[in-house]
Amino acid sequence: MPLTGRAALLAALGSIPVGVLEPGWTGILAVNGSLALACACDYALAAPVRRLLLTRSGDTSVRLGDTAEVTLTVTNPAGRPLRARLRDAWPPSSWQPGTETGSSRHRLTVPPGERRRVTTRLRPTRRGDRQADRVTVRSYGPLGLFTRQGTHKVPWTVRVLPPFTSRRHLPSKLARLRQLDGRTGVLTRGEGTEFDSLREYIPGDDTRSIDWRATARQSAVAVRTWRPERDRHILLVLDTGRTSAGRVGDAPRLDASMDAALLLAALAARAGDRVALLAYDRRVRALVQGRTAGDVLPSLVDAMASLEPELVETDARGLTAAALRTAPRRSLIVLLTTLDAAPVEQGLLPVLPRLTQRHTVLVASVADPHIARMARARGSAEAVYEAAAAGQAQRERERTAEQLRRHGVTVVDALPEDLAPALADAYLALKAAGRL
Repeated sequence: MPLTGRAALLAALGSIPVGVLEPGWTGILAVNGSLALACACDYALAAPVRRLLLTRSGDTSVRLGDTAEVTLTVTNPAGRPLRARLRDAWPPSSWQPGTETGSSRHRLTVPPGERRRVTTRLRPTRRGDRQADRVTVRSYGPLGLFTRQGTHKVPWTVRVLPPFTSRRHLPSKLARLRQLDGRTGVLTRGEGTEFDSLREYIPGDDTRSIDWRATARQSAVAVRTWRPERDRHILLVLDTGRTSAGRVGDAPRLDASMDAALLLAALAARAGDRVALLAYDRRVRALVQGRTAGDVLPSLVDAMASLEPELVETDARGLTAAALRTAPRRSLIVLLTTLDAAPVEQGLLPVLPRLTQRHTVLVASVADPHIARMARARGSAEAVYEAAAAGQAQRERERTAEQLRRHGVTVVDALPEDLAPALADAYLALKAAGRL
């Protein structure tokens, strides 16, 4: 039940005539007594806060960088009008820096027995679930001298999804996919392994392709048409260990890996392939499998939303075992991890033959743009030393990549903004070469 600044101002102004005209207890009691009576009346006329009914509605998910709107409905069941200031509290990462005060605080007036809505606009700066905190309401009397204050718990969760910035590359990759094996030249007569459709018999067709049951149900001879098998299996494996926490540019390596995985998943789903996701460090952090082509991308985005790097060393043996369990039949396994020498040589290389003997393996890694800039630096002794160090780091990554290639692994090593299209190109190249 705090006093307002207006009450303090009136008390200060009242002390001036007391000091000039009637110094002493009589003047003080006259001024403060009147002010106390006014405050008591103001408090009595202020609408009670505890009896307010608050409900939420609005967005439950938003892409990182976009704006979500959450509406708070305030119902005033009391017989007095509600004049209030309201603070809708959310975690600090729910807004851009410096915008929290203007976005979370609202003024509203609710007549007796009515309801009003206020909208809080969130623009999160991190992925994951953002849960609403308490709603604080400060109710003012008609004189604005005294207030009632209380808090309400109104649960609501907004899931912040990965931004999928590489979506802009999808049309060009789909055009190339159609050139490779898309929609022309895939139907053959009497060849292939996957049934496509029935058509009328034409002289010269292979008689072994005649469908006698379909022929019996119609007046013309029906022939089966086939197409090459397109139902390939692709397993996307995200390494969520400590190396994925390293920042490249303004975001962790894991975010760039997820963006590349989403573009590849969208492309593969359009190509008719089955896509699954495994996120692993020392245990399974996320698993998505068995989704249809239309559901796979939303499922992957939802599963990736809450993924965060874990500051532990990735268990390569456990990751391999989990990948083999998730992909029991021959698949393309896309491992998004680091090309740092120690994790690869000590962890991945010893267990790599277990993957390559049954599956096609592709390793994708995010290169650090800062190292690329250092390698081009010149002009001073310090810059030359930095360029030498960067060159040594790049040669070490190339040596690690070459070790993987000697085991039959396709390697993609690119800067964050180039990783997604480079990974999609590698997938299309494997598809064109018939290695899927």
